[in-house]
Amino acid sequence: MAIPISIEKLMNENIVEYARIEFKENWNPEPILHTICAFANDIDNWGGGYIVVGVKEEKGMPVHPVTGIPPASLDRIQKDLLALCHKIKPLYLPVCEPVVYEGKHLLLIWAPGGYERPYKSFESLSKDKKKVVAYVRRFSNTVKASDADLKELHSICNNVPFDDRVNPRAALKISKCR
Repeated sequence: MAIPISIEKLMNENIVEYARIEFKENWNPEPILHTICAFANDIDNWGGGYIVVGVKEEKGMPVHPVTGIPPASLDRIQKDLLALCHKIKPLYLPVCEPVVYEGKHLLLIWAPGGYERPYKSFESLSKDKKKVVAYVRRFSNTVKASDADLKELHSICNNVPFDDRVNPRAALKISKCR
């Protein structure tokens, strides 16, 4: 599945970091895990959100020129991201794409709202802490879901008919009629 918006549009439209966009200067697994989980939960039903890794944020706006990520670390980060997403229950995999912007390498992650909400992840990635928590977005913040949020997430999930759900692995085959 392709990411539905270009990096140029995200970076050049004066889009402020808010409920659907998160800028991260560096690869920092724990807050990124929590944000992916929050976007997957998509409590406002806005279509999830985007994380741009390699972009510093100041007062909610991306800082230009962008910091970027060393190209040699992109493969490792994507492998780390895959392992990280296996810590989300039920399993949730966002769409990830390395991109080049202003001559710098970035990692663009799109986490659309999932169909098996609520999604939960570890509160901490340290080995001795294994508490599992659901996260949601409130304004430009990733926060722990309240009991009311969890009820809302169950309700949202139950209101999407199976026939209306997107199948990202489906293919369309068109054949000629004779």
